Amino acid sequence: MNSRWGSALPELLHLRVAERTDLTPAVARFVLRDPDGATLPAYRGGAHVTVTTPNGQRRSYSLVEPGGRTPGQYVVCVRREAGGRGGSVSLHDDVRVGDVLEVTWPTNTFALRPAKRYLFIAGGIGITPIRAMVGELRARGGVQVELVYLTRNPGETAFLDEFSSDGTLLHHSATHGRLDLWPLLEHPDDDARVYCCGPTPLVEEVLALTVHWRPSRVHVEDFAGVDALGGRRAPFTAVWAPTGARVEVPADKTLLNALRGRGIDVDASCESGTCGTCRLRLVAGEADHRDLVLSADERAGYVMPCVSRAVGEEITVTPA
Repeated sequence: MNSRWGSALPELLHLRVAERTDLTPAVARFVLRDPDGATLPAYRGGAHVTVTTPNGQRRSYSLVEPGGRTPGQYVVCVRREAGGRGGSVSLHDDVRVGDVLEVTWPTNTFALRPAKRYLFIAGGIGITPIRAMVGELRARGGVQVELVYLTRNPGETAFLDEFSSDGTLLHHSATHGRLDLWPLLEHPDDDARVYCCGPTPLVEEVLALTVHWRPSRVHVEDFAGVDALGGRRAPFTAVWAPTGARVEVPADKTLLNALRGRGIDVDASCESGTCGTCRLRLVAGEADHRDLVLSADERAGYVMPCVSRAVGEEITVTPA
């Protein structure tokens, strides 16, 4: 394979669906390759890409294979959410092998950080980024890796055969009830890191069970996202620094939609505080951070307008 990306600035890719496989009745696996056979931009485990679906929606999906410097393909697994906003349904119902999809370069907001030991806890479709991370670490060697994979039943378990035979603690709640995670998290370990991805209740449980750990050793990703208009909602003014435009943000509208309503183009994908696409630089004022992406240090200088708001009457933002 050849590579044509080099060190160019990020751009959109147009990738062909080379394979499509149904892993479960609700989860489909899509293999995306360059139509000309070029290798693709590099990524590491935990990264995601944003895909434009046939119905025009843009949704972010984790890459499920171990990262590399010159990958020949991107692989995503998508759970069909009939009650969602339509992106996953469009991919399941409208995409066929041979179709070409618009895909962004990989972005990683759930990156692997150095440690001697790793505990991964995946719930349902949350296995997707964790599969890539575990595969990368096992291929590299030299560290201890433990994986706990929680699903409802075998029929709803993506990669069932793979994780039934590699030492993973695979737990089906419909058969065995809820798994008690406390024995795994009872003793904090400064040489270890915990990574958890899955539905909100699982993420919240892991965070509650690790309050005695150093926060820097616990990493979570929540596919459910944030209710942008939940909790306290007050109107405020956003100043768009490049032009000085003052944008009124009412209590029933997000900062992202208010900016767009004034003709200010802000790129976005998940619109639920989980992917990091819409990040803006915070120039002045204090933000009410509600996202699941920014680190504590990043929150001093950035804001995710899809879910976060202002503390007080005014904030000033500019492109990141």
